[in-house]
Amino acid sequence: MKNIFYFSGYKLMIKKILLIIFLILMQKFVIAETIYVSNEKDHNISVIDGNSLEVIKTIKVGHRPRGIILSKDKKKIIICTSDDNRITVVDVASLEVEYYLPSGPDPELMVMDEDGKFIYVANEDDNMVTVVDYHGRKIVKEIPVGVEPEGMALSPDGKILVNTSETTNMAHFINTETLEIEANVLVDARPRVAQYTKDGKFVWVSSEIGGTISIIDPVKYEIIKKIEFSIPGLSKESVQPVGIRLDNKRKLAYIALGPANRIAIVNMNTFEVEKYILTGQRVWNLMINSDGTKLFTTNGVSNDISVVDIDKRKVIKSIPVGRYPWGVAIKE
Repeated sequence: MKNIFYFSGYKLMIKKILLIIFLILMQKFVIAETIYVSNEKDHNISVIDGNSLEVIKTIKVGHRPRGIILSKDKKKIIICTSDDNRITVVDVASLEVEYYLPSGPDPELMVMDEDGKFIYVANEDDNMVTVVDYHGRKIVKEIPVGVEPEGMALSPDGKILVNTSETTNMAHFINTETLEIEANVLVDARPRVAQYTKDGKFVWVSSEIGGTISIIDPVKYEIIKKIEFSIPGLSKESVQPVGIRLDNKRKLAYIALGPANRIAIVNMNTFEVEKYILTGQRVWNLMINSDGTKLFTTNGVSNDISVVDIDKRKVIKSIPVGRYPWGVAIKE
């Protein structure tokens, strides 16, 4: 009987050892996420390891980097270097600047089509949306829009491009085949960011000075709902919606509220604010990681990134980066 117990215990110990070895080996094959943050005042981007949540490299990319995206094959980091009037392309593998693209004056935000062929760029200084041939490395079209264009969003089917103009206070709906404006929708003061819902039925537009989010029907070109924000102890003027990120998995929207130093969690079905989360100072843009567990926010005045645990609805870490962090992109 004693030998039977000894043998059973030995088998259990072997199983535990094998499990530990398996977990160690699995860790080696896990592909870590990498977070890229554009630092407007330091003229560089910070590269953050997704496991350690520490900055592992800083790359000089040009003057006043703002909008930042990844190419569709995830091999290039593409950055609007606004004061250089061009787009900087960084190789993901080497983390070195590889080449530059033309963009028109003062590029701010951009979006790439699903085929990875064209980049649509908002040029703040000349009131144009510039269409850039990514592979041909040339401008193919300039589309006149309102004054100070900024926000850029593509419909899920790629047929409509939405651009917001800060001073004209409009969302412009542009046909990507004809490259002509099909409709203009008047929103509240200083619209910043536009985001389509996954099903393409609605467009969310933030108005920084107006302090609202406009929910637009992109077929009727009508605002169906406006969301306002109220935070106890803060003046209405200090609550300035900028960044928008839609969480289709949870049917929640995360809104960066600028100098309010908070993000709002909004129910996408009821359009009600469920919670405000305190972040760093002047929270500007945000991004959800690939498995949907974390939200990263850029905090332009405190010069850091807030890492939000989405399920716990709280900030779990602050990561110091460069001065005036502006945009964020994430690679799996």
